[in-house]
Amino acid sequence: MKEFLMHDAKDGVGVAVVDIKAGQEVQGVALHGQAAPRVKALMEIPLGHKIALRDFQPGDTIIKYGCDIGKVVAPIKTGEHVHVHNLKTKRW
Repeated sequence: MKEFLMHDAKDGVGVAVVDIKAGQEVQGVALHGQAAPRVKALMEIPLGHKIALRDFQPGDTIIKYGCDIGKVVAPIKTGEHVHVHNLKTKRW
């Protein structure tokens, strides 16, 4: 089963297509290319939310579906929930 979706292998996050439980080993699928990464969820990731596919540091840019969606404002580890507590838009 695939638990998260990416558009491209360059994406740094996947979008959960099911509720993901902490400690669960999950696999993704990319719509473009052959990427099929596996990560261990470090926390619960609700359906439709983002899971980090690599570590990020403050100031890093996150790519989702091939687009820049903002900058990291708190350290993020692979498998953590990526949301408003650790990611902010660059628009303002």
